[in-house]
Amino acid sequence: MSDYIHELRKEVGNRPIILSTSGAVLIDNNNRFLMQHRTDNDTWGLPGGVIELGETVEEAARREVFEETGLTAYDLKLFNIYSGEDQHYTYPNGDEVYYICITYYTRTYEGKIKIDGIESKDIRFFDVNNLPKNISKPVKCIVNDIVNKITNESV
Repeated sequence: MSDYIHELRKEVGNRPIILSTSGAVLIDNNNRFLMQHRTDNDTWGLPGGVIELGETVEEAARREVFEETGLTAYDLKLFNIYSGEDQHYTYPNGDEVYYICITYYTRTYEGKIKIDGIESKDIRFFDVNNLPKNISKPVKCIVNDIVNKITNESV
């Protein structure tokens, strides 16, 4: 948890807060996309996280992808912005958030996947017809949109 969120939580406790987040969907040459098995809630999600103070949305997406996967993402293209009730989430510790999630996608990345064991239990590419069952609630609508885009359009 960033210092900013930690300080904010000291003031508001578990009450709902709005957090701006950024992330990226990495798509491989087989039209599979990268997902992360998170340690904090034992669900599958996409690489991404909270935008730090003074950071641009794109910088945050690149940083989060690298921190969580070990991969460097290039040529990010805006995919969509998600907000509202679909982005409401209550963490196991009771902290409530409403995310504003700015999502990019790319096919251009390099590096070797690294699982840190702190934020990630597993990181792997999934085929659109073989997705994990326990996808995080705020990520489900993003995954559905990505599956539709990969299936029906060229990305």
